[in-house]
Amino acid sequence: MRTDIFARLDREPEPPKIEAPRMSRHRIALFGGTLAFYLAIVWAVLITSWLVALDWKVMLFRPYQQWPELHPFLDYYVVLGQRGPTAVMVACWLGWRSWRQHTLRPLLVLGTSLLLLNVTVGAVKLGLGRLGPHYATQIGSAEMFAGGDIFPSGHTANAVVTWGILAYLATTPRARRYLSAVSATVSLGVGLTTVYIGTHWLSDVLLGWAAGLLILLALPWFEPLIARTEAWIFAMRERWRERRDGTRPVADAGPQPVLLPQSMATDGRGAAPVAAPAEPVVPAGHPTAAVRARAHGGHPARPGSMPVAPAGVRRPQPHTERGPRAGSPARPMTGG
Repeated sequence: MRTDIFARLDREPEPPKIEAPRMSRHRIALFGGTLAFYLAIVWAVLITSWLVALDWKVMLFRPYQQWPELHPFLDYYVVLGQRGPTAVMVACWLGWRSWRQHTLRPLLVLGTSLLLLNVTVGAVKLGLGRLGPHYATQIGSAEMFAGGDIFPSGHTANAVVTWGILAYLATTPRARRYLSAVSATVSLGVGLTTVYIGTHWLSDVLLGWAAGLLILLALPWFEPLIARTEAWIFAMRERWRERRDGTRPVADAGPQPVLLPQSMATDGRGAAPVAAPAEPVVPAGHPTAAVRARAHGGHPARPGSMPVAPAGVRRPQPHTERGPRAGSPARPMTGG
């Protein structure tokens, strides 16, 4: 039993698996309700229902002529729904957050949402081809499949997504509530401004609100892809730095022997000195033996004799205790 526990502890931990976050029931209900509302608006316009009649009534009312004093202000306010200026402003703020928090998630979330916005809203715009109020040809007509590109409202959907990202990335519940209120107010004002100016039908704005909200509600499903993209970018950055600095991983050559001073080795304060590699054995009388002996300050070895020590060097005598010779009988110990 104990062996099994240590075996489990010795295993290398597996890398964490990135799984799609579970959507709460509240979010799923909101997503389903918004999708149903989206499809209902499209169907109501396709069959030229009462919603199309309401579009024409608002258009013929001409709000920009009823309140002309609001026109200069709303001309600038509608810029908050244009993709270029709003994306730059929000990207600057999220870029600063990414730098402070050492993560790319805020910028990647913004990029993912804008990509989804371009694909979904752009495809529906080109597929339905509705004409705007200024280009309408027949009163009471839905003006569908006529080569237009205003259904749904891109300004409204962009305002919902761009400013809603700030609430989505908020780190505290209080900040999320405040930013949600701000994004809802801005997107609502941008949508109504396009109706006031006459560039969109009222149904275009309703569908733009639904399209932007669907993208925000679906973002949690793309979080695993965002996390993998961030990890890949960081890995590529490290590889680029290694190539730029010219560093290469050094192969492990194993532990290298360390030569200690002889005094430390003999005093017992360190490991024994590493012996020098043995020189090849040269037979006596070989001419190389004389050269090697002179290099070491001695004389060539003579056959049948003890090696001669260099001059001035005293040969250490072996320290042995005197005792009975091997093989001789021990003398009995006598008292006195």
